[in-house]
Formats: sequence, structure tokens, C-alpha cells
Amino acid sequence: MSVAEHYEQLLAFISTHLPDPFTQEDGDGVVIFTGGAPSEVVVRLTDTAVFVEEYAVRWETPFSAVVRPRRVGMVKWRRLPESQLMSIVGDLIKGACATRRARYRTCTFCGRVNPPEWMADDDSSCQHCAEQEAGVVH
Repeated sequence: MSVAEHYEQLLAFISTHLPDPFTQEDGDGVVIFTGGAPSEVVVRLTDTAVFVEEYAVRWETPFSAVVRPRRVGMVKWRRLPESQLMSIVGDLIKGACATRRARYRTCTFCGRVNPPEWMADDDSSCQHCAEQEAGVVH
């Protein structure tokens, strides 16, 4: 199997193993996948490696959020047999999603489960309820 065929199979594998919905961005030799709603996992595919990251957001100001994924693992995809590679990448994607979901919190006011960036500073209420119920202003 050629390197190009191996790369295409890896692209297809990643797209079928991400949580729905997912986006795919191509640019500068890197294909970036983001899966889930809210986002759970980021996968970056280069011509030599696959990087799997847990989706994360950092608030730089109360109105400015920046995506700052946390790396879960990296695999040099050209060095592994196809079956091993797919198994490792699949496990990394599952692990990133599970880690992300473990950070979700339940709002004490509305009972909705939210990702951490949607929670107020006290981590017990979502931003919406903090504004409505507790009078917090962001």
C-alpha cells in the first residue's frame, strides 16, 4: 500500500470515529478535525503524525474564549501497520472524548449538564443561570 493510500484510509477512519457532528479544516499541510456538539475532541493529521487532543477552552477575558486543546497522544502513522495504527488512534479518540465528558458539570439551578467553559466561576451553575438566578454579570 502506498503512503497516499495509507493517508486516505487514515482520513476516512478518523472521520468515521469522531463524535457527530464533526468539522474538517484543511490548511498548511494539516487536516484538523473537531468532533462533538459541544466539541469533545480535536484530531490533527499531518503528513507524518496524528495528534489527538481533548477539546478545551480558556477565557482570556469575560467575552473572549480561545480554544486550547490538551494533547492526549501522538502517533507517527507511517511507522505502524494499519491495524495497529487504527486501533491506537481509535483508542486515543475515545479517551479524549471520555476525559472531556468527565469534566462536564451539572447546573444546580436548571439541572443541565454543561462543559466547563459554560459554567460560572463557582462551577455549580451555568453562565445563563448565574446571570438569571444569582445576578452575576460577566
